Amino acid sequence: MIVIGLGSNLTTEKYLTSKEILEAAISLLREKGLDVRKVSNFYETEPVPKSDQPWFVNAAIRVETSFAADNLLNILHDVENELGRVRKERWEARIIDLDLLCYNDLIVPNEKIWLKKVKEEVLKGVIIPHIRLHERDFVLIPMSDVAADWQHPIFKKNTQKLLDDLVSVGIVRLLSEK
Repeated sequence: MIVIGLGSNLTTEKYLTSKEILEAAISLLREKGLDVRKVSNFYETEPVPKSDQPWFVNAAIRVETSFAADNLLNILHDVENELGRVRKERWEARIIDLDLLCYNDLIVPNEKIWLKKVKEEVLKGVIIPHIRLHERDFVLIPMSDVAADWQHPIFKKNTQKLLDDLVSVGIVRLLSEK
């Protein structure tokens, strides 16, 4: 099971809402050869860490693809660039954010290094499953819409159990059902 997280809290002249940007990203991913199997509901979410920037719209999609994980990550970055994302600083407001949350039961680089990186503040390189997905309800709630039974390969808990065990870090409310 391959799941991609989507988020936006800025708009553009072409896309007047963050939901439109997420929908455009999904369309571009389809054009690039991803088979989008399921789209979550769209959620309005408070910025984490808390800040005065606009609230986000978040969603998740379950996809199938023959692309390897690193190639898929490059495609996600290409789509971000096509939609106008510019990376300046960590946790800034953004037009689009696409995260590879999980790629089946793959652990990259490996379990020992993954567990070490959980404790690090600045992360570099490809890390799968997403290093913070188990800490974020704005990720787990939409992910549970499309992959409630996916099991975290390190924690051995499914998405719903990770969500049930989570202490909420911010407000997440349903924006629209897909």
